[in-house]
Amino acid sequence: MLSTIFLILTIILSSSIAGATSRGGLFDASATEKHEQWMARFNRVYSSESEKKSRFEIFKKNLEFVRSFNMNKNITYQMAVNEFADLTDEEFRATYTGLLIPKSMPGNLTSESSKAVPFRYGDSDAAESMDWRNEGAVTPVKNQGYCGACWAFAAVAAIEGLTKIETGEIVSLSEQQLLDCNTENNGCHGGYITNAFDYITQNQGITTEQNYPYQASEMTCLESTQSGYFAAATISGYETVPMNNEEALLKAVSQQPVSVGIEAAGAAFKYYSGGIFDGECGTYLNHAVTIVGYGMSEEGTKYWVVKNSWGETWGEGGYMRIKRDVDAPQGMCGLAMHATYPLA
Repeated sequence: MLSTIFLILTIILSSSIAGATSRGGLFDASATEKHEQWMARFNRVYSSESEKKSRFEIFKKNLEFVRSFNMNKNITYQMAVNEFADLTDEEFRATYTGLLIPKSMPGNLTSESSKAVPFRYGDSDAAESMDWRNEGAVTPVKNQGYCGACWAFAAVAAIEGLTKIETGEIVSLSEQQLLDCNTENNGCHGGYITNAFDYITQNQGITTEQNYPYQASEMTCLESTQSGYFAAATISGYETVPMNNEEALLKAVSQQPVSVGIEAAGAAFKYYSGGIFDGECGTYLNHAVTIVGYGMSEEGTKYWVVKNSWGETWGEGGYMRIKRDVDAPQGMCGLAMHATYPLA
């Protein structure tokens, strides 16, 4: 009798362990399947099984983070597992940002080629909403890839917009020319937006993306693009928007796309997929983007329209709506601290 009871208990215990293992296995299998699907979608190939295993653990952790966030009912934006999902936050910051900021940022910085003048749009009336995409002044979203060249993309996007406004023609310009030829910046290791504007001014222009395609790495400067040869766009200098002033920034964006610095260090920014971003971020400016518009949601939330350089799979087709008119004078994620626009 006792042996029979012992046998039954053994069977029950074994079944319980098997069931628990199976349930854990189902979770792992689900995460594994999602990782395989993600690898196929983003063409991710690992050098070894050990690397794949370690990257899977990071992926699984990030997957759970995104799941947990999206379960919150009191959110104004959403996250999604994107191409950065197997990177730690530290790896992400080291690779996909790259903005450098001058140690001194006066309220109305101008280029050497521009005379020091008051903020030129100070007396302008800004429309209630503006979207330069609707005006044909924004080229398709680009991807800086595994290179900290955000500064080049932010500068180029602003010049593309200005060129459309001035000439009526939209043309995609060359970020690679800035990476290779703008020696005052550090290529894939970061740079200043203002240095990019200075280079283009002094070089008498910048060529097209078609003439000088993006490689996501630093190459040898093409001498044929120097001294204005094959220039598709020119500028006379740049000016900055008065610091920590979203009203001034609004007036500037109502007139042309504006390059800005922003803090994009956190996971909330990294996995943003839609909605109006008001997540955790500070004012340590480490990334450059271009503000191409502004508006207000049906619920009455004001926002900026930001063009990023992380490809179309990030955010809202490569764009972000980020909360406008916040309590902090620096703006959301510091976007009102270092805003710059090129001059025709």
